[in-house]
Amino acid sequence: MKFNIKVIVNIVGILLIINGILMLTCLPFSFYNNESSWFEISLSSVINLIVGCILYVFTRTKTTTNLKKRDGYLIVTSSWFFLSLFGMLPYILSNQIPDFTNAFFESVSGYTTTGATILDDIDGTLDHGLMYWRSLTQYMGGMGIIVLAVAILPFLGIGGMQLFVAEAPGISPDKLRPRIKETAKRLWLIYLSFTIILFFILYGEGMTFFDAVNHSMTTMATGGFSTKNESIGYFDSPVIQYTIAFFMALSATNFTLIYFGLKFEFRKILQNEEFKFYLLFIIILTSIVFFTLYNIDNNNIEKTFRTALFNVVAILTTTGYASADYTSWSTFMTVLFFLLMFFGATAGSTSGGVKLIRHMILLKNSFVELKKQLHPSAIIPVRINNTVVTRDVILNIQAFIILYIFLFSIGTVLLSLTGVDFITAVGASGSAIGNVGPGIGDVGPSETYSSIPTTGKYILCVLMFLGRLELFTVLLILTPFFWRDH
Repeated sequence: MKFNIKVIVNIVGILLIINGILMLTCLPFSFYNNESSWFEISLSSVINLIVGCILYVFTRTKTTTNLKKRDGYLIVTSSWFFLSLFGMLPYILSNQIPDFTNAFFESVSGYTTTGATILDDIDGTLDHGLMYWRSLTQYMGGMGIIVLAVAILPFLGIGGMQLFVAEAPGISPDKLRPRIKETAKRLWLIYLSFTIILFFILYGEGMTFFDAVNHSMTTMATGGFSTKNESIGYFDSPVIQYTIAFFMALSATNFTLIYFGLKFEFRKILQNEEFKFYLLFIIILTSIVFFTLYNIDNNNIEKTFRTALFNVVAILTTTGYASADYTSWSTFMTVLFFLLMFFGATAGSTSGGVKLIRHMILLKNSFVELKKQLHPSAIIPVRINNTVVTRDVILNIQAFIILYIFLFSIGTVLLSLTGVDFITAVGASGSAIGNVGPGIGDVGPSETYSSIPTTGKYILCVLMFLGRLELFTVLLILTPFFWRDH
């Protein structure tokens, strides 16, 4: 078996070094708030840096650019696992999440931007430094730690494309520039720029400096971690909630389209079928939820509309923020929001889930198959944005959807075997694999995952990894043929 083991270990080491350096950015918040956890955060950083440097120094090689696809899949999967493992150190060493399982779950939920938490009292449990770290893990995971590495590590070269493909969400990653390094740089530049813009807006609208920093990161990452137990419902401010709703929707838009928008190439945006469907979907769903809620309580039209819009966008974009508990509205609303977890927003965004483009292609293909029942000899191609979708892409999407439903079902069954009730098992499994955060049952928007048994939490961690890395990246390394010599 011909894996470039040295390069794989080398890159994991580099990413741990990056992880350790970023941990140090938590220290100003600890020092400012007079918190003793600065020592444990520093120690965690040192451990990341030492392990990372050891892996890097002893595996230096000049063959980094010769990465194969198999190397890329192994690097991405192992990197996300080890980052989550070492990323939980601040929680454990500070004794603020002393249990290994809970700390690992919180860390995985952060990096995968799921937003599910085991903390029943967030601001009463975590120091400011650790709350910031929790948000920062989502920020790294939102655009992708591998994409960050490709952007800042000049020697990845051609091999960087293999990593980019293995991590990027959607059917295939769009390249903004001919060189993949330049693409990664532009993606992170857009991501960082909008985060800074959102921070200043939220700060100007009344959030504290600390809250604005955290929520700007977790909004752009479509992650959903909040510094408050009530999530965005704590900020009972229309202007804050509308702002966050807009940036959630923006973050869940294909970053290639955002790039075109910044270059004033609006025609490319308006011609994009997935984007138009995305906006239409938000409008229709918000209208349905608004009129349903208005029939229940018609006291305040604006607040009802805001509640409908915010929660639809939060779940559709897989951000998972909550301004209200949708499971308390009606059975219809609970079912509707549960089904939303299986859509996701657009490909090439920070959103999790299946992605709308896959649903669109499958739907178009279904209509084509219906037409062929009447005209068996007709050649009717499936088109997206006036481009013919190849049969291979359609088969890939069909396989993805089947695997997605299968893994969701297996997750539900396994959770039920741990003693979790059916509704909660369904909600937790769908939320985890879709990287959404809140589910239904005992893991709804007003609840946490603290009641899930230990085994169940590890099952959900696997589902979160599978969902964030688009199934195939993780599943491939679990197959026998992946490890055979070719």
